[in-house]
Amino acid sequence: MAAPTDLDGVDRIVAQWHRERPDLDPSAMHVIGRISRLHWALEERLLRVFGRYDLGRGEFDVLATLRRAGAPFELSAGELGESTMVTSGAVSKRVDRLERAGLVTRRAAESDGRGRLISLTERGRALIDEALAEHTRNETQLVSGLTTAERDTLVDLLRKLGSTLPD
Repeated sequence: MAAPTDLDGVDRIVAQWHRERPDLDPSAMHVIGRISRLHWALEERLLRVFGRYDLGRGEFDVLATLRRAGAPFELSAGELGESTMVTSGAVSKRVDRLERAGLVTRRAAESDGRGRLISLTERGRALIDEALAEHTRNETQLVSGLTTAERDTLVDLLRKLGSTLPD
C-alpha cells in the first residue's frame, strides 16, 4: 500500500469503506477504481486526437481496421464487426458516416450479392495514416511515466486480468 502522503482518491475511498463497512473487503477497489479512473482520463486524451480529424472513436476504429487489413484495405461488414467487436448496426452507422465523408466506399461482394465490402478511399487512407501517426505519438506520451520494463509488466498483468473475466 502507498505511504500515507501518497494516498490518492481511490485510497481514501477504500479507507472510508473499511471504516464504514469493516465486514466487507473493498480491496479490489484499489484495482478497479484506478482502472476506471484511468479509462476516463485516457479516453478524454484519445478523443482529442480523433476530434482533430473529425472522427469519433468508432470511426477511427473502422478506418484503422481497414488500414491494418492491408491492401486492398477492404473488409466485409461482418469482418469489420468481428474486428471492432460491435454490432452490425453500429458498423453500418459508422460506415454510413465515413462514406458520406468520402473516406470509405461500399460495394456488393462478388461472391454474395447481398454482402457488402467496405474499402478505404485514397482520402480515407491518407487520413487514417496521418491520424494513426498522431495517435501512436499520443499513446506513447501517455505511458511515458513508465519504464519499458514497467510497461511490459503492466501489459502482462492486464492480459492476465482480462483472461480471467467472462466474455
